[in-house]
Amino acid sequence: MRRTLLVLTSAATALLLAACSGAEGPGWTYAAPTVAPAVTPAPSTDATTAPEVTPVPGGETGDIAVAALNVAFDKAELTAPADTKFTINFDNQDAGIPHNVAIKDSMGMLVFTGEIFNGPAQKAYAVDPLAAGDYQFVCTVHPNMIGTLKVGG
Repeated sequence: MRRTLLVLTSAATALLLAACSGAEGPGWTYAAPTVAPAVTPAPSTDATTAPEVTPVPGGETGDIAVAALNVAFDKAELTAPADTKFTINFDNQDAGIPHNVAIKDSMGMLVFTGEIFNGPAQKAYAVDPLAAGDYQFVCTVHPNMIGTLKVGG
């Protein structure tokens, strides 16, 4: 049985190769491009110019901004609209240090966790609608980085 399968597989491979090669050579040829594709260099940034944050699309009507510097958030309190998607534009200014923004409800349960990334870099986090109330925003990497997020009123 194994020998028959091997013979059939070998025969099929030989037929395939014969069909592709033909008497005049292959039915296709590869020609390398004569002009290299254009490459757009990434914009450079220096210590005085922070890269621009592009808000995440999807109908968000509120944008809030927060930064991390010296393993601390730059704001102790943020506000966001109730029952509406919003964007957190997060600027990690700590070179080589990982940070993120997460949101905890009044019971201490995580209701949103943003991606952890090393600075200096920026991310726009799309946050699903939250009910009105007070929440805590934190960095899940550094428990000393905390603040209050007031949603609604």
